[in-house]
Amino acid sequence: MLVKKALVIWFLVVAVFLFAAKYGGTLRFLFGVDATTLLGPNIPDSISNIVASHILEGLIDVDENLKIIPCLAERWEVKENGTAYVFYLRKGVKFHDGEDFNAYAVKTHFDYVLNSSLRNVGMFKGILKEVLVLDQYTVEFRLFQPYTPILYRLATSSAAWILSPKSIEKYGNDPALFGRNPVGTGPFIFKEWKVGERIELVRNPNYWQNGLPYLDGIVFSVVSEDVSRVNQVRAGDADIMYNPPPALLPALEQDPRLQLKTIPTVRVIYIGLNSRQAPLNDLRVRQALNYAVDKEKLCKVIMRDMARPSDSPLSSITYGYVPTGGYPYDPQKARQLLKEAGYSNLKLELITPKGRYLNDYETAIALQGMLKEVGVTVDVKPMEWGTYVGKILSSKPEDWDYQMFLLGWAPGTAEGHWVLFPLFHSINQMGNPQGTARYNNFFYSNPKVDELIDKIGSELDEKKLMEYYAQAQKIILNDAPWIFLYEMKIATVMRKEIKDLKIYPIERFNMTYAWIDR
Repeated sequence: MLVKKALVIWFLVVAVFLFAAKYGGTLRFLFGVDATTLLGPNIPDSISNIVASHILEGLIDVDENLKIIPCLAERWEVKENGTAYVFYLRKGVKFHDGEDFNAYAVKTHFDYVLNSSLRNVGMFKGILKEVLVLDQYTVEFRLFQPYTPILYRLATSSAAWILSPKSIEKYGNDPALFGRNPVGTGPFIFKEWKVGERIELVRNPNYWQNGLPYLDGIVFSVVSEDVSRVNQVRAGDADIMYNPPPALLPALEQDPRLQLKTIPTVRVIYIGLNSRQAPLNDLRVRQALNYAVDKEKLCKVIMRDMARPSDSPLSSITYGYVPTGGYPYDPQKARQLLKEAGYSNLKLELITPKGRYLNDYETAIALQGMLKEVGVTVDVKPMEWGTYVGKILSSKPEDWDYQMFLLGWAPGTAEGHWVLFPLFHSINQMGNPQGTARYNNFFYSNPKVDELIDKIGSELDEKKLMEYYAQAQKIILNDAPWIFLYEMKIATVMRKEIKDLKIYPIERFNMTYAWIDR
């Protein structure tokens, strides 16, 4: 009996040893393009978001199922009919520069965001009235009126990731410099950024979650060619990359050295149509372009089932999504609409990134062929990602000369208001000083849609809320400010020895718990 008991204990000890997380090692993560900034309230893209989310943290967070969980706040209470939120903060937390995290730091951060003109200030400006310090570790957020998605905003928006008060004082007046010097409370500390090459983070030895992280550091490297990124992971020269060419997925799945994970995401890919410019200011032309695109073929042939056709500006897993029926492939109707609009042998220009999104350039070329079938000649012009973002998000009117552009949008909040408000509310058209989230770079304007978006932001009755969502999506689809393409899945290729790396539908990777089994 004693021998049997000893054997059981021995097996348990061996099991714990074999399966326990191991410390050490640097995770090597490959991107197709570089980050643009690491200043949370100014981040416009998911690449920057992935990097910065390991340096900066918010009061609350989400898990892999997008359930809200505590982070720098241990708990919270909703008061005064949804116009006040009290957060009880975690004690003993330090910023990477040694400053204490407390209620004053939270207030300093949100005062900075609300008084800035940074890209993501619209997440809270006009919604959050003020942040009050109740005591050293208690803060109260007061809203102008009830706002349905506020907790999701605080849990997922990079604008809510708390910056060190000292760093705000030092860099706050220079967003470009601040974006190269992020200081937060996260599991990793920013070390170095060689623009266009690599970003290096190192382990935070004083992280508030005891025992974490396991890794010594993370290196994010830029390798523009998809196949080159795949080959580096296969050869063991890198540990992880995402969005490999769909044609390679079957082979990668069979490779014993690798693990392949595929999940749906909240990202939609679209062609923005600049309605300031003829002929795209004609509804018939915009609708014709939608009917001319065979989205099923794009998803099957170009994306190899790593996407599904869009019928809304929201992906089907984004809160608020309502199916609309979309634009069926109908080249005959496309030709008819173009004829009614008085256009034949139409010529347009499409600018596109190359390597930012899965098969982005290949999609642009496929569209070129499809549109040619209905008498539209498209000149496809690929651009380097940083230059591309600088142009399509420029506040300078001279940069608004584009006609069509390929882009993706993934609401980090996983709810539809952060699709509709920044992209489709007329207040957020480029160049509008009143805009608080100026991403409406196709210059869409519809007063009825503005009204519905405003209602969505404040409606607490879920039935009415979904009615507003449905109306807004149907109107937008009919107005055709985009060529609605597809919503994406995300495939991640990792070495077998990478363990416990978490992937979220909001295109976020969490390496806090990751370890390397070597």
